[in-house]
Amino acid sequence: MSLPARFEYDAVVIGSGPNGLSAAIRLAEKGRSVLVVEGSDRVGGGMRCAELTLPGFRHDFCSAVHPMGVLSPYWRTLPLAHHGLEWRHADLSAAHPLPDGSAALLARSVDDTADSLGPDGDAYRRLMMPLLRHPQDLVDDLLLMRAWPRRPFAMARFGFSGLRSARGLARSRFGDDRARALLAGCAAHSILPLDFKLTAAVGMIFCLTAHIQNWPVVAGGTEMLAKALAGHLLALGGDIHCNRRIHDMADLPPARAYLFDTAPREVLKIAEHALPDNYRRRLRAYRYGPGVYKVDFALREPIPWRATGCQGASTVHVGGTLEELCASEAAMWSGEVSKRPFVMVCQQSHFDPARAPMGQHTGYAYIHVPNGCELNCEQRIVDQIERFAPGFRDCILATHVTQPMDLQRYNPAFVGGSVTGGVADLGQLFTRPVARLNPHTTPNPRIFLCSAATPPGGGVHGLCGFRAAETVLRRILR
Repeated sequence: MSLPARFEYDAVVIGSGPNGLSAAIRLAEKGRSVLVVEGSDRVGGGMRCAELTLPGFRHDFCSAVHPMGVLSPYWRTLPLAHHGLEWRHADLSAAHPLPDGSAALLARSVDDTADSLGPDGDAYRRLMMPLLRHPQDLVDDLLLMRAWPRRPFAMARFGFSGLRSARGLARSRFGDDRARALLAGCAAHSILPLDFKLTAAVGMIFCLTAHIQNWPVVAGGTEMLAKALAGHLLALGGDIHCNRRIHDMADLPPARAYLFDTAPREVLKIAEHALPDNYRRRLRAYRYGPGVYKVDFALREPIPWRATGCQGASTVHVGGTLEELCASEAAMWSGEVSKRPFVMVCQQSHFDPARAPMGQHTGYAYIHVPNGCELNCEQRIVDQIERFAPGFRDCILATHVTQPMDLQRYNPAFVGGSVTGGVADLGQLFTRPVARLNPHTTPNPRIFLCSAATPPGGGVHGLCGFRAAETVLRRILR
């Protein structure tokens, strides 16, 4: 890629998801001129909302509940409230109903959580309490992936349990269905089989975040988070161009650095002639992993959960026992869809009344499915919710289905419906998208990667973009 006679910008960011916006903000904070280029008509990537079912019912299209967002080490430093961001916290972070009518409840208080776990309450306290002496520092260490953690002993203790599989840790620590299911439901956010190593770490991270702050939703819909980030960038002097689909590097203005908040395959398309063959071959081998199948509901009333406590949770993990969850996620990984799938249910309108007409509610539910799956799974989702909330069908006014390929058409970064940036198993978590000393760099010294396909990976937290921007500042824009 030849150097132009003059640079129009210090940096151009391709893609305006949470990581693209965060990278641009970090560069603009340091006084660098930045342009964000977005192919859609508005910024945000997965941070968007729409009336998908009926007028007055405002649904999050992709990201919905934000434990990592509210605790993000970078976003906590930004004045996003001045740009309209308001977090709405649930009474509980998560609930996990069981077939016997009981439920495990993930509360901010470890003791309250333990009280819902019956005979495993003390075992849960022993697992979590040592991690909560300096919990925000530990979360920062985990998300920033520091070479020298601020809390090395807490990290070591976390790693001792977290390197295991969720199934193995749950069965070794707990004897009752409630505690086992609670850990497994949190671990299933990894979109991996629960007998894979490191899935225990995902479960523990989600539990840890809940004991710092209850998992929040964004007032008015997740799109308000995108607007707040974009508003702050504009206030810093950054530029944003929407409705500008990029097909080749020649479509971009001259800049000292280019940062890609896209899937690796989009990097291959756009920068094909600016990257060497060996690197392109390694990018092509990147594994995107399973997708998601989502159903949005317009509801005449709240979901009638049988188990006490579920109404107060921003997220309800619907799937039964540990063994049922393991079977569902194993099926997804092997190219099938369980007849009783693990369902993530979000209840934003319980804590943000602006999401639905007065007295009515929205429902948000998705399952993990094989990449690009075309199977109609709506009835399986409804049946599974009905199993734990008898009468749920009678509450439904309208539905809207989003299949994996709908997600890809909506955002090319969601390859085959993979919304987390790609597989985060032991073989790819630390080498995403390819193994390099700094994964945000490429062999081209002016091209950088800042998407969820780089560490620390998926989740609405902006840290992939922040880390990439720091790399650019060190290497080019000092």
